[in-house]
Amino acid sequence: MRLYSRGQVAFYSAATVIIVILFLVGLGILKVTPKKEIISDTTQSEMPQIKTEAQAPVSSADFVLQTDNKPTELHKIKDTNRYQQDELENINIYQQLNEAVVNISIEIVTLNWFLEPVPRQGGSGSGTIIDHRGYILTNKHVLENAYKVYVTLADGSQFDGNVIGIDHENDLAVVKIDPKNKKLVTIPMGDSSNLLVGQKVLAIGNPFGYERTLTTGVISGLGRPVQPNPGSRYIIKDMIQTDASINPGNSGGPMIDSKGEMIGINTMIYSPSGGSIGIGFAVPVDTAKRVVPDLIKYGKVNRGWIDIEFVEIFHELVRYASLPVSKGILISKVAKGSTAEKAGLKGGTEAVRYGRSTFLVGGDIIIEIDGLSTKTLADFYSALEDKKPGEVVKVKIIRAKKEMELSVGLSDRHQK
Repeated sequence: MRLYSRGQVAFYSAATVIIVILFLVGLGILKVTPKKEIISDTTQSEMPQIKTEAQAPVSSADFVLQTDNKPTELHKIKDTNRYQQDELENINIYQQLNEAVVNISIEIVTLNWFLEPVPRQGGSGSGTIIDHRGYILTNKHVLENAYKVYVTLADGSQFDGNVIGIDHENDLAVVKIDPKNKKLVTIPMGDSSNLLVGQKVLAIGNPFGYERTLTTGVISGLGRPVQPNPGSRYIIKDMIQTDASINPGNSGGPMIDSKGEMIGINTMIYSPSGGSIGIGFAVPVDTAKRVVPDLIKYGKVNRGWIDIEFVEIFHELVRYASLPVSKGILISKVAKGSTAEKAGLKGGTEAVRYGRSTFLVGGDIIIEIDGLSTKTLADFYSALEDKKPGEVVKVKIIRAKKEMELSVGLSDRHQK
């Protein structure tokens, strides 16, 4: 009988475990998922960064929603005296609008044990029919890594979904189905500019696969800036906070007011455990109304941009370059012939290396855009999120330890 040392036994045991794990991963039995963040989306699976590409626009004409604001026929409620007025209001809104909420499921492509691409069921979420022609509004993270998109209506009929456009910065997306002769129920877009804390809201979605579930609550807060994930360069502005129960599968579903109009798109929850603890967030419908026409017409949102290369200021850089501020956006280079150069913005002159990055120091430091502080990269993107190419913004900078303000014309962002 052959003898093995303890080291050899440990080595072969570890090797055996690794081989078994790789085999299970290859078969798709064992899944490796990243650690949950406290700010959690509300899809039914955790997914990596989105790679879905927007498809070609369906029309070059200006897009106008085709929706029917007339209430659908209500089911007769027997003995209405049994219900409070608030209950009847909830029942009526649900009966009128629940069929406008769809279930969105996706297929993704993974590699099997032999490194061959194979389709696999991905996550699922909700969507809102916003147009009789089959346009559906949802969250972009519902479509994460989607190879195929399926849309299931309230009557159980399923359609192939075509991803028309994606807005990464607001976590919104538009999917199109061909309803043929089927009459679709739609939810009209309301107004989120005059909401009040304490106002009643209703959420309809598909949490944990339970289709068209209704939950109710109130608006708990307004104007919340939320960073979807730690380290993300985007901040979603003016989000609506609610205590209405929002759970995995609710993403992309509508937040509705007591008039039966959509005032937000349920997007994420704050949760250490992954379940609802009464702190949910919705993208305001006014944001959707602003970006949806671009998504349908161009497949993306046309946003303004300042043509510069930049670095978010960090502690070591402040100490090395003796910068007058500890936070801000340092301009490394200004694009030749750009509107930024014409406005007078200046880049750096001395090359430095930090880690694997090389950039120039000595340039202007942007500390504010149109009155919005730009302490971080996310602030910088957020300040330009609702700006269009050709607009002029006021940019406050620090140059040679002195504050200055320049008027800068914006170029096209080109999804930078």
